[in-house]
Amino acid sequence: MAGAAGTAAYSSRFSEHMLQKAKEKISAPNVHFFQADISEEWGFARQGGYDLVSVSLVLEHLPALEPVFQKAAAALQPGGRLYVGELHPFKQYSGSKARFDAAEGTQVLSCFTHHVSDFTEAARQAGLELLVLREYFDQEDRAGLPRILALLFRKP
Repeated sequence: MAGAAGTAAYSSRFSEHMLQKAKEKISAPNVHFFQADISEEWGFARQGGYDLVSVSLVLEHLPALEPVFQKAAAALQPGGRLYVGELHPFKQYSGSKARFDAAEGTQVLSCFTHHVSDFTEAARQAGLELLVLREYFDQEDRAGLPRILALLFRKP
């Protein structure tokens, strides 16, 4: 496993690559992509200026959900939505962790288990209401553990 500095370097490189891929797919003038540290202040965020904030496969790497939900709620305009897609806690209960292959070998990232109720409670405390909760399975095999937990919240 890489040290913290090594993991941050990989993360930054992968983030830039993923943002470039997203920009290639979506070129609407009202869509903006930002690379930022989600655990720091969101200097890019306009107070109440966004229709959608999307957070995917990152919250498991943070010890606390509440700060992210508070920042997302502040950035959303009334009626705005927060999409959260994360490794399902059931997968984490079974020992699954985020990992990726690098020249140095497989890198296993630090992870924190957040239960489904942790997500919904952090959203409630931030003044967001749950609209949709979905679980996605590998190969659509509903006999196994769900891989992804997807949540959609709305700011009233």
